[in-house]
Amino acid sequence: MNPTTPECDLLITGGAVVTVDDRRRVIDPGAVAVTGDRIVEVGPAADLDSCRAKRVIDAAGKAVLPGFVDTHQHLFQYLLRGLGEGLEIWPWLSDFMWPVTTTISTEEARIGAQIGAVEAARSGVTTVLDNHYAPTDLTSTLAVADAIEEVGLRGAVARGMTGELTGMAAKHGLAGDLFRYSNREEVEITRAAMAARPPESRVGVWPAPLNIIYVSQRLVADAAALAREEGTGWHSHCSEAANDPVFYLEEYNRRPVEWLAERGLLGPEATLAHGIFLDDREVDLVGESGTGIAYCPISHQYIALGVMRLRDLRSAGATVGLGLDGGSGHRLDMFACMKQAVLLQRVHSRSPVESNGEEAIELATRAGAEYMGIDAGVIAPGKLADLAVIDQSGPHHAPLHRTVASIVYSTGPADVTHTIVGGEVIYEQGRCTKVEEAAVIEEANGRAADLVARAGLAPLLEPWRTAPEPRRTERGA
Repeated sequence: MNPTTPECDLLITGGAVVTVDDRRRVIDPGAVAVTGDRIVEVGPAADLDSCRAKRVIDAAGKAVLPGFVDTHQHLFQYLLRGLGEGLEIWPWLSDFMWPVTTTISTEEARIGAQIGAVEAARSGVTTVLDNHYAPTDLTSTLAVADAIEEVGLRGAVARGMTGELTGMAAKHGLAGDLFRYSNREEVEITRAAMAARPPESRVGVWPAPLNIIYVSQRLVADAAALAREEGTGWHSHCSEAANDPVFYLEEYNRRPVEWLAERGLLGPEATLAHGIFLDDREVDLVGESGTGIAYCPISHQYIALGVMRLRDLRSAGATVGLGLDGGSGHRLDMFACMKQAVLLQRVHSRSPVESNGEEAIELATRAGAEYMGIDAGVIAPGKLADLAVIDQSGPHHAPLHRTVASIVYSTGPADVTHTIVGGEVIYEQGRCTKVEEAAVIEEANGRAADLVARAGLAPLLEPWRTAPEPRRTERGA
């Protein structure tokens, strides 16, 4: 133990510590000492056992990881689990999500965010970027941030900004009440929310023009300018569907990322969800600028969008994190996301060496923290004490040959025993410590039923949907 730190507030000892540090050490058995909100020492368990700790967590038979960072969410959508099955992306928006977003109340959005935040804490997630776009008045935006912080998570509410209706949105059936504010009003409301929750807040607010494709270029530029003025990131969807860059090229005579680069809007403060359909030049522009890309492999498969160019983007220099993307993922499960992040790349390339478990853990921790601009994602002295402890003693981990492989391919949220944010234990041994889970679940169930009825989604509640008929093909003699 470092003689300058003989005491600590929390000592986690005896487990396999997956540091994701610059040397990518796995220390087994290892220990992590925490004082206040920071890690003060990391090393072999025998070296730290002399620490006089106010609390000790025995991690024998467990792994200790940096807390996961969810880089793209829509937490309110968890009120709609199981709905929207089998819809392509534009019908998903216009026929399913739009009726919800123009109907949902502040209290429904608040409890949707909180049930999602509870599930995040139970899954070892410590930071979340919640792209909240319904409703987006000041009161609702702050209520969602409050709901997330009450659970104990760190992160930001990226306030969805749609502004004035564009020809692109109207042409593709996305018109309606969601475009309720002028561009100026969007900036003013976002600025007020950022003043109420400045960058140093546990859960801050970022500007988020909802989609580069169908909101106005002026709104995107104004949102990015506001982020730079206030010292935060900004967030948007970009090139999620195959037709997105095609439509954009037809409308503006350039591809979306090309336009962002021309306007000087790319960079570490820019975070773009999906980025599936980027051409070679756009990949280079994103990489050269260090722009963030949220890789959401489960939703990419669920809505059959496509496969993001993970290897090309990371090689070019982009900061790529993992995102769970709200209702299109059904569960807030970063372990499933890590596993699918690897397997989707492998099956697409038909190469088992295209990605691996080590890369998945990096995306979920270290890279995600860089994307969010927070001093976390690594277990090292001086870093924020955002940590997850997972049990590896169950039969689905046995025999345990490689800790990293077991985390990515065998682990689920039920294996998480502790989630720690800034040195504070927010989840342990089956319950959140800062909110009453049963009350959150009960309220979410009641408000979801009301929302589904008001939004006219009753037809989506059918108990059984017949699978498509098998395709019939001519067979040669």
